[in-house]
Parts: sequence; C-alpha cells; structure tokens
Amino acid sequence: MIRKATAHWRGTGRDGDGDLTTDSGVLSQTPYSFKTRFEDTPGTNPEELLAAAHAGCFTMALAFQLQQAGFDPESLETQAAVSLEADPAGGFKITRSALTLTAKVPGLDEAKFDELAGNAEKGCPLSKVINAEITLTKTLL
Repeated sequence: MIRKATAHWRGTGRDGDGDLTTDSGVLSQTPYSFKTRFEDTPGTNPEELLAAAHAGCFTMALAFQLQQAGFDPESLETQAAVSLEADPAGGFKITRSALTLTAKVPGLDEAKFDELAGNAEKGCPLSKVINAEITLTKTLL
C-alpha cells in the first residue's frame, strides 16, 4: 500500500507559501507557509498533519486491540500534541508527540485498558517511525 501527497512551494522559506494536495482529495491545494507553521495564520503545517495522523493511527490501532480482546468501544477520542523545537545542531526537530486519550468502553477494567492502550501506542505504525518521545495519558470513563 502506498499513499501519496504533493507539496508545491513558491518563493523563499519565510516569505513564500505553498499548498498540499493528497491523492484522496482530502487535502486539495491546502495552504501552508511560514505563518501557518510558526504563527496563527489559517492553513496547515507539517506538525499539525503529523499530529492528526498520529492521533488517527493510534486510535484505530486501539479500536483493533479492543475488538480482538472482545470489547466494543462506545467512543475513543485522542488528541496528539506534536512539539517542534529548535535543534541545538541547527534548524528544528520534532521532539515529542503527546497522546491524550479519553475512552468509553463498556465492561473494560483499568488494567486491561492500560495494557491495550499501551499495545496500541507501541504498535501504531506512526509511533514506530516518529523519532521523538511519545507519551500517553489516558482516561477510561
């Protein structure tokens, strides 16, 4: 399976701008720029997209973990907060992806919840490629 996206950029790093398009069409010439990345201008940025991807990947992995264990989740909601910081070696680097999960799963006890959520965090394909600290805070309702 191969998934594709295209970035198109015009101009310099600080003053230029670009757009992102995915083959699925979910993103279609979605604007991004220095201002959408480092300020609050509308548009997206690579870290936001990584956060969305990590939250989605982890949540789907947990849904499969729960299903295999015989649980039917009522709701799973995950926020991923990706940190971009200055790199002492130069430039910037992603240093952390902090996952915050709220789950409502009838019949699931806390110990099994901890086990399955931990398995999902480690087993999610994006967790396996993110070269940064990954944390998981979870609440079972």
